[in-house]
Amino acid sequence: MIFCFVYILLMKIETQRLLLAIPELGDEVATLEFYKNNENHLAPWDPKKPDDFFMLDYWAKKIQDAKDEFQNKTSVRFNIFLKESGELIGMVNFTTLERGPFQNCRVGYKLGEKFQGFGYMNEALSCGINYMFNELNFHRVEANYIPENIRSSKVLKSLGFEEHGIARNYLMIAGSWQDHVLTSKINPNWKE
Repeated sequence: MIFCFVYILLMKIETQRLLLAIPELGDEVATLEFYKNNENHLAPWDPKKPDDFFMLDYWAKKIQDAKDEFQNKTSVRFNIFLKESGELIGMVNFTTLERGPFQNCRVGYKLGEKFQGFGYMNEALSCGINYMFNELNFHRVEANYIPENIRSSKVLKSLGFEEHGIARNYLMIAGSWQDHVLTSKINPNWKE
């Protein structure tokens, strides 16, 4: 059982070892350092980066966009920090928030290379999904991954995501069209 405590007014989620928080202005330096330190590690799983990706101004705009999207209820983007040290170790992003008859969103995530293998992503995703299901009452969360991404496959299976098949040439990642395994998880406590 993973411990999650949600601070609604601050929009932070505290777990046993982590703090998930909507990006704040001032997080630009930590975000840029995260991407610089993990450039090679993330390259096989990320889309092509824009020319200004490694500039602080780019991240200031992205952080403001994340705050605006949260206010406009179009995404919920969390930075993942270690509680003990305050170090930024990854991200969990819930995007394409759809209401009406679908009540669905998509989740994407990334974790720094040196933080792999400690269960951090399982902890972060578990609490993030709990927030999307229990606080925002979404019925379904989708997560799609490149078949060679064994770590993503394992974490999603451990969280109860069900596989639906393969989407051929689904996203352009690392400069080429990549197949993705389609998965989703249903909210067992969804309320009309």
